[in-house]
Amino acid sequence: MITGKHLIAGEWVSGDATFASETAHGPSRDYSVGTPQHVDAAVEAAEEAFLTFGWSSRQNRATLLRRIADEIDARGEQITEIGTQETGLPAARLEGERGRTTGQLRLFADHIEKGDYLDRRYDEALPDRAPLPRPELRMIQRPLGPVAVFGASNFPLAFSTAGGDTAAALAAGCPVVVKGHSAHPGTGEIVAQAIDAAIKALDVHPGVFSMVQGGKRDVGTRLVQHPLIRAVGFTGSLGGGRALFDLCAQRDEPIPFFGELGSVNPMFLLPNAAANRAEALGTGWAASLSMGAGQFCTNPGIAVVLDGDDAATFQASALAALGEVANQTMLTPGIADAYRSGTQRIENSTGVDMLMGTACPNREAAPYLFAVSADDWLADAHLQEEVFGPLGIIVRAKDFAQMQDIARKIEGQLTCTLHYDAEDKADAAALLPLLERKAGRLLANGFPTGVEVSDTMVHGGPYPASTNFGATSVGTLSIRRFLRPVCYQNIAADLLPEEV
Repeated sequence: MITGKHLIAGEWVSGDATFASETAHGPSRDYSVGTPQHVDAAVEAAEEAFLTFGWSSRQNRATLLRRIADEIDARGEQITEIGTQETGLPAARLEGERGRTTGQLRLFADHIEKGDYLDRRYDEALPDRAPLPRPELRMIQRPLGPVAVFGASNFPLAFSTAGGDTAAALAAGCPVVVKGHSAHPGTGEIVAQAIDAAIKALDVHPGVFSMVQGGKRDVGTRLVQHPLIRAVGFTGSLGGGRALFDLCAQRDEPIPFFGELGSVNPMFLLPNAAANRAEALGTGWAASLSMGAGQFCTNPGIAVVLDGDDAATFQASALAALGEVANQTMLTPGIADAYRSGTQRIENSTGVDMLMGTACPNREAAPYLFAVSADDWLADAHLQEEVFGPLGIIVRAKDFAQMQDIARKIEGQLTCTLHYDAEDKADAAALLPLLERKAGRLLANGFPTGVEVSDTMVHGGPYPASTNFGATSVGTLSIRRFLRPVCYQNIAADLLPEEV
């Protein structure tokens, strides 16, 4: 069932070169290497498709989203089999992620059918108004055009071929060109087959979706700089995302780059919560920190606590729980190498004590735990940089005022968490305005690993968590990224888009 080819506007095509997948177990397969020429063909087909898809009805697009979900579910066993081989993730995780992916498609279908996302507005004409008459004005959100989507390494389904960015763009009425991630090309191809089957079954223009596999840096560069691409969705590293963001800004006509780039998701343990629940908090943090080998963008990598006996209890509890965590397989050899480099960087930083950690070979990873004083943490900006994996840092503050200093110093985050009891509410109230400016999602007495797909979810935040603090890559609000407001003045009703 796997061809190793690219899907370009309904046709499966190959190229001159191939690359071999780096599987965690099972057979490796060869896949065609993408080229700028593949990108050009896909984008040109997407632009042609936009002339009809951009003016299609909400009902037709909802039907397409639901059919894609059905086609993915029909291939569920295949997806799980190849997905576990490529990523090393357990079958249960992939099955859960597939449910999230198809659930997201169906949620977006329901959402666009309601029509509220269009933010339709109307000002009636006032021809007799003095001193000047007012024309008839109508406003609605309209799709941008072809969108580029980069598959993510850590979510082979929910943030990749048919993931959140693709689902949001299609819901908005934008054709999509996906650059598949080389960490899971087989998984990506089977999902692309599902999308292709849905498009053909519903007689949708084939240029609505294309996927280009693999490729060198020139493929990504061509995709974001192609003059017909109108926006980019990306989930990945800060370095890679920033490079693509800069390319978007350097275009003759700059376009929006919606990049989710990483976060250390700090937790603040307030005094009474730490006194009453230090042991339970340490155990819970360890579970959140090590879930999925720490390969979640909401992994809570920093815990801020007041120095003293409660901090020692919290630390001992986290150490004990992490000591029970077996080595886990990371998503790619490259991610495992980066994790090893990151742990060494933290270990060699001034004032940092390594409490536990063992370097593992190949794609294996073990938890690392470090402790540092708030003085040393505040003095070293590098301690804020994400290490993708099951690594945690306990930051010991001298007093609550220093906790506030940390809250002021932290960079943009996807999440910030407050652990507090009733007696801590005054301190929580003092921290909340500081943290609200730093994160897209604020939590109380919980752990941020995992994201609910819903109307209210915000998965984004100030830079470097994301490149656009006003957007989210999860939830129904994510559709708005690929729309723009258009005002129609005195346009005859039979010329207007049907939605107006």
